[in-house]
Amino acid sequence: MVRALTLALNINWQDAYVKLALRGLEMYDMPSANSVWGSLLLKHGYKRYILPNECPECYSVREFVSDHPEGMYVIATGTHVITAINGDYYDSWDSGDEVPIYFFKKENKDE
Repeated sequence: MVRALTLALNINWQDAYVKLALRGLEMYDMPSANSVWGSLLLKHGYKRYILPNECPECYSVREFVSDHPEGMYVIATGTHVITAINGDYYDSWDSGDEVPIYFFKKENKDE
């Protein structure tokens, strides 16, 4: 999730790590907790959306970015976090077959 936040917040890895650690400390939770990194995104102009449960195993990250060709998104799977920008997803490995559960979309372009 640190790598995903570097892109989503346009900051370097060290700054993302420190922001997560401090936020985790404030919330009395681990920096890797969904509520911790999610609150950082909310604070920086993102809005959270839940994906419909119509076919939870048949929708992939690859399909999500194809369906969302414009904008900045942070996609959460059961165990991973991926950033997508204008129809491309960015990760240290090909996570295109992962199943997204929910996502954050950048709403405020001024931050």
